[in-house]
Amino acid sequence: MKFLGINAIFHDPAAALVVDGEIVTAQEEERLTRKKARKTPVPFNRWELPEFAVASCLAESGLSMSDLDAVIYSYEPSLVPQPDISEPRGFWEQAHKTYAQTAPEFLHRMFPDLDAAKVTFVPHHFAHAASAYLAAPYDSCAVLVLDGRGEVATHLAGHAEQGVLTVLAGQQLPHSLGHLYEEVTEHLGFRRSADEYKVMALAAYGRPAYLSRFRDRVRTHPDGTFVVEPLGLHELMPRRLRGEKMESHHADLAASVQRRLEEVLLDLARWLKRQTGERNLAMAGGVAFNCVANSRIAREGPFESVWVQPAAGDAGTALGGALYAAQAAGDPVKHMTTAALGRGWNDAETEAWLRANRVSYSRPPDVAAVAAHALADNKVIGWFQGRSEFGPRALGHRSILANPRYPQNLERLNDIKGREQFRPVAPMVLLERAAEIFDGPVPSPYMLFTHQVRPDWADRIPAALHVDGSARIQTIDATDEPVVARMLKEFERETGVPVVINTSFNVAEMPIADHPRDAVACFATTPMDLLVLGPFVLRRRDLSAA
Repeated sequence: MKFLGINAIFHDPAAALVVDGEIVTAQEEERLTRKKARKTPVPFNRWELPEFAVASCLAESGLSMSDLDAVIYSYEPSLVPQPDISEPRGFWEQAHKTYAQTAPEFLHRMFPDLDAAKVTFVPHHFAHAASAYLAAPYDSCAVLVLDGRGEVATHLAGHAEQGVLTVLAGQQLPHSLGHLYEEVTEHLGFRRSADEYKVMALAAYGRPAYLSRFRDRVRTHPDGTFVVEPLGLHELMPRRLRGEKMESHHADLAASVQRRLEEVLLDLARWLKRQTGERNLAMAGGVAFNCVANSRIAREGPFESVWVQPAAGDAGTALGGALYAAQAAGDPVKHMTTAALGRGWNDAETEAWLRANRVSYSRPPDVAAVAAHALADNKVIGWFQGRSEFGPRALGHRSILANPRYPQNLERLNDIKGREQFRPVAPMVLLERAAEIFDGPVPSPYMLFTHQVRPDWADRIPAALHVDGSARIQTIDATDEPVVARMLKEFERETGVPVVINTSFNVAEMPIADHPRDAVACFATTPMDLLVLGPFVLRRRDLSAA
């Protein structure tokens, strides 16, 4: 059967297609519209649907809307209590509930061949959970979902066996760990529901000076739930305005919320272990993007194995909704084996685009060797291969790569991308060499855990280290990523180091490159030295000659 999942109600709109239990494609709207996060998460635009992502999923699969058995919207409006519309908050709650209820008609108007009766709703946290336990490589597992909010819930803890979820605990608004982190993000001068990863990075520069307040106001309960009381952040420090200088007390606030989040997640994980007795944990929801907290769960928590959905945020609910429907229909759901689920171009299509746009290029016998040699020569390269990744991490398909042996390359990459200098980059490493260099969960193919760099390697790959000596690694398996693995092996042959630093192929406030034109435009407007586009290579002189 054919199921299309859609996420639209809050942020990160996306679509995903599951056919006969297999994930065929998943696409985020921002990659196609070239607008970061596609839309601002405010109530009055929650009617907007990921029409470009839907069309892309259909085009990639060769299907039409009439071929689908169902379209699943990852929000259940009937769960939202009738709000008090006399208050502004209640008015907007009613508005986005109405938008969700009207989604079938909106979709029919966008895609006239869709029967609106085929549109069904799945609760937001059930979709998050399904994106984890149905995609994870487990037949049974504990399930933990934490985010800002769904219809009324902010958390789900459960037990999945043979594809069936039993909910064991849940927390409702106003208590939300996701909103807690968002509130601190906003107080530090960043955008909430967008820049939380910056707070996580900043936390490594501070000390948890305000931890006692966070412990007092954010507490777990014996039944697997928690309470988040008002923080009174203005009592600790004035709100930082965007563009103001970052001070040490800002880093201390980041460190405090980060530490308390880790402590609470460990409490919740231990409770869940006691309830389920499971060896394995699957996680989703925006909080699961906190790779520092994930690593503490993996290192100090009670589970032998932890798997995190690579599109853990709201985009992943599109995938979860489709998987949930497939499982309910009796399709044999297959585990997720790659995050490379977006659009891709074969060599002929890429070359045709280059020729049509009069872009000069060469086609060497082995682009992996060319890239490795350039990296060894301390060049920065854009790397565009295969299908784009689903989720926010660049995993060797849409990446900017550099040599980790020179400490200045961290500043160099942050300058190229136009982002804050406290932000780290991520090393990719051959799977078989990872444990020798990094201490942490291996394999780690989706860059969702942090690892400590072993002392005898720290001086050899200084650009790969965050200020606290950690690194958010991606392990590369040659079976799954043969071109990237070959590049890493060639780089090691030239330098003795099987590690390359990686950041996403974009600049600040822009989505990751998705189409060849995005890659060429980013290359042309930044001081990268080389662009590897499939089997083709573009150099600076090629642009000037075009």
